[in-house]
Amino acid sequence: MFPLLGKNIEELQAVAVGAGLPRYTGKQLAEWLYRKRAESFEEMTNISIKGRQTLANGLITGRTKPVAAVESEDGTRKFLFQVGKEYVETVLIPEEERNTLCISTQAGCRMRCAFCMTGTLGFRKHLTAAEMLNQILTIDGMTDGRLTNLVLMGEGEPMDNLDEVLHMLDVLTSDWGYGWSPKRITVSSVGVMPGLARFLQESDCHVAISLHNPFHEERAAIMPTEKAYPIAETVKELRKYDFAHQRRLSFEYICWGGMNDTPRHANELVRLLRGLPCRVNLIRFHEGAEQLNGQHFPSSDEKQMVWLRDYLTEKGITTTIRRSRGEDIQAACGMLVNALKDK
Repeated sequence: MFPLLGKNIEELQAVAVGAGLPRYTGKQLAEWLYRKRAESFEEMTNISIKGRQTLANGLITGRTKPVAAVESEDGTRKFLFQVGKEYVETVLIPEEERNTLCISTQAGCRMRCAFCMTGTLGFRKHLTAAEMLNQILTIDGMTDGRLTNLVLMGEGEPMDNLDEVLHMLDVLTSDWGYGWSPKRITVSSVGVMPGLARFLQESDCHVAISLHNPFHEERAAIMPTEKAYPIAETVKELRKYDFAHQRRLSFEYICWGGMNDTPRHANELVRLLRGLPCRVNLIRFHEGAEQLNGQHFPSSDEKQMVWLRDYLTEKGITTTIRRSRGEDIQAACGMLVNALKDK
């Protein structure tokens, strides 16, 4: 059974024609799938009964519900989806004026960042555009006030599954699809080239780069991709694009006491990012995860993080301290290990 979810307008029109239905049925399918969030063909009442029966013979909408969910003390909600034989987690972060959804692009991850719990899963599966969109459409329908923002920061490296990510973003941002502005979407990466360069050319979504250390040798020791794609080369590539207007560029920076929050690191960050329109988000490391993959990661204290924020901002690099959410349910960045599967 093949899912319709994730197909663009041309593909849906081809499905309609192949089923002996008028070409305009493709547009109707797009409206039902992406605007009305239909979960079954029976709901598509402006398509003939015979047409719906024909479509249901060999096709499915591709919509599935979470198999488990849990809520944090701070209101963050985590959902577990089954994708084929694997599982992925999705996180909803509600705030006063916005609801942000963090979706996964792969089951597991092959980047092997030493500080990331998700990386301990290893790589399990590339998610299809349908499996990514299902996370969004399903949770949007369960959200008070609807979703306002989307971040691709869950399990996986988006640039390692770029074709499906771009296909999903096309559906999400097209007028015939979900109709979202690219400015509501942020896609993260550790800096995997040439995928990142292609993404920057083909998408207008915001970009977030996982930086965590400005020195090549130190970053390579905790992020193996640094060996193939040095952060200095990534920043050089980023300087080719316009981030002074609509599209935003941010750098994610987990702070570890004495490891990357010192004046030496601060000065190198300034040298690396000087003149580049961007924002640095400082992130406190998760409590209880100091020892991971045989390495010690002591979290920076609040005073040192405030100093680093103020120092970088004073040097012209807008810097904020990002509040961690959902730690008590393992929903914060880097903590998704599909623990709900075992509940």
